[in-house]
Amino acid sequence: MELELIKNSILDIRGKRVILDFELAKLYGIETKRLKESVRRNLRRFPDDFMFELSQEEWFILRSQFASSSWGGKRYSPFAFTEQGVAMLSSVLNSDRAIEVNISIMRAFVLMRQWTLEYQDLQDKLSELEQRFGQKFTDIEQVLNYLIQKDQNQVQQGGRKRIGF
Repeated sequence: MELELIKNSILDIRGKRVILDFELAKLYGIETKRLKESVRRNLRRFPDDFMFELSQEEWFILRSQFASSSWGGKRYSPFAFTEQGVAMLSSVLNSDRAIEVNISIMRAFVLMRQWTLEYQDLQDKLSELEQRFGQKFTDIEQVLNYLIQKDQNQVQQGGRKRIGF
């Protein structure tokens, strides 16, 4: 299973990283309707921090991003599964393909978490450098602005008609 494909399916909704039910159904190779049926039969396994249904407003915003028509497509708000919800799906959907897909999805979530930590470390280091060298950068910027203005003045004066000898 290609991790890039899975990473692109992971969205940030309500401050949580989730994958929507129709994306999971595609990965598992089943109909979204069947995935939802399996989840509804085992609803006790999916508390709110594992899975939630999108509100009408959230779904409307997402649909506009997907550019789906009002005539076709999904009629009901999708379920959004967190990392734990996807792990729980492996116990509900018990097939070889489901196990393989779940392993790939878990790897994608871990990869994204590592990337977020690395990104935060980089941001902290940049902030530290900015604080340490901020004054020096300001001085350099002032000198560059002075030189640019000086060049502009010379160009403006160079185009004038010469007076005298």
